[in-house]
Amino acid sequence: MRTQQGFTLIDLLIAVAIIGILAAIAIPSYEKQAMQSRRTDAKTALLDLASREERLFATNNTYTNDPTQLYGAGATFPLSVPGTGTNDYQISVLTPSGAAPATGTTFLLQAVPINNQALDACGTYQLDNTGAQTNINTHNPSSSCW
Repeated sequence: MRTQQGFTLIDLLIAVAIIGILAAIAIPSYEKQAMQSRRTDAKTALLDLASREERLFATNNTYTNDPTQLYGAGATFPLSVPGTGTNDYQISVLTPSGAAPATGTTFLLQAVPINNQALDACGTYQLDNTGAQTNINTHNPSSSCW
């Protein structure tokens, strides 16, 4: 009589259960880290745009809402956050009241989360011409995101 070699159905079910448990732990952790990475990309994009506005102000004595003056031909607002490969935030230039585009002596930059990033607890990032960093947080008002 020959002995059978291989895995039993129970061995396979145990292996699948272990893989399922590991995936249930790893996937949410990965998604949280990816969301934090996209937050960093949005904040970096806002700081870059503020730097471009300040450079323009130093030479022209005015801020602008014209993206072609800041990024070159073909640029339009809202901008996608560069470098992420996906469109998770849209960057815009507003007046401090948020009603109309900024020009002159003030600006308010805004990074609005879209797609899956809209579920992020940090919500919308804002940066103004004085360097004030604020956060319009729709999901978790106590969260400190900057």
